[in-house]
Amino acid sequence: MTSAVELQSLATQLRRDAIRMVTHAGSGHVGGAMGAAELFAVLYGGGILRHRPSEPDWSERDRVVLSNGHICASWYAVLARTGYLPLEELETHRRFGSRLQGHPARAKLPGLVETSSGPLGQGPSVANGLAMALRMNGSDARVYCILGDGELAEGQVWEAAMTAGHHRLGNTVYLILANDVQIDGRVSDVKTQEPIDRRFASFGWEAQRVHGHDVDALRAALGDDPDEGDASREATGKPQCFVLEVEMARGVVAWEGLAKWHGTKPSPKEAAAALEEIGEALGYEDFPIVAGNNNGARP
Repeated sequence: MTSAVELQSLATQLRRDAIRMVTHAGSGHVGGAMGAAELFAVLYGGGILRHRPSEPDWSERDRVVLSNGHICASWYAVLARTGYLPLEELETHRRFGSRLQGHPARAKLPGLVETSSGPLGQGPSVANGLAMALRMNGSDARVYCILGDGELAEGQVWEAAMTAGHHRLGNTVYLILANDVQIDGRVSDVKTQEPIDRRFASFGWEAQRVHGHDVDALRAALGDDPDEGDASREATGKPQCFVLEVEMARGVVAWEGLAKWHGTKPSPKEAAAALEEIGEALGYEDFPIVAGNNNGARP
């Protein structure tokens, strides 16, 4: 079993990757990507997902729907770090013609991207449809839908929540990155969504809050049995919702919790300082950046 130290090292590298990708591209959403690092590390490296990097379109794979697609930098990074993408391809993030667009595009990455994203709030409905289809086909694969707490202001999310509860889609898992930050400021100031867990429970879900930067807590919550990997997959009969308490731009103290970092790119100087603060990840090296490509930013 992958150790907590190994998973945290992977999360650290995903933060480094996200900062370098967005800085080099000259645009992007670095804060949310940094806040999701432990989640992606545990999903792909902690024995939670049933997946095969050598066979991305394996019919029995678990499906991942990234509803808040703007945080995709750390998702692309974990796909590269677990063997789905060439590591050097991370350099192409948000460049014209790249497969690694600023919001995931299904046409660019079939078998990896289950649905294109961009407009917030649509992922849960897609996840429900995938879960229904899998159940009708007799598959025990799961659908993991990742979304942000600010995204819950979209009414379609709650329509999807009612649908999943009504149909008892026990193969559906919503992972809500709750950092209380959106582009306009604090979610709690703009339009509070709390108590998120109790709201989902009222629609027939199993819901719990989890420390989203604690890899042990994440694996304990999301896994049937960390020692068995994906061997035990009995559906509960109810969809599951995990409210992951995370921080915007986790890992760089001066950036943490600030709405500015929802969609601001770091300057090369800011990125270099952030990478120094985060530190190197045990067992990993940064992906290569070719001199002269894109805007010349090379943190």
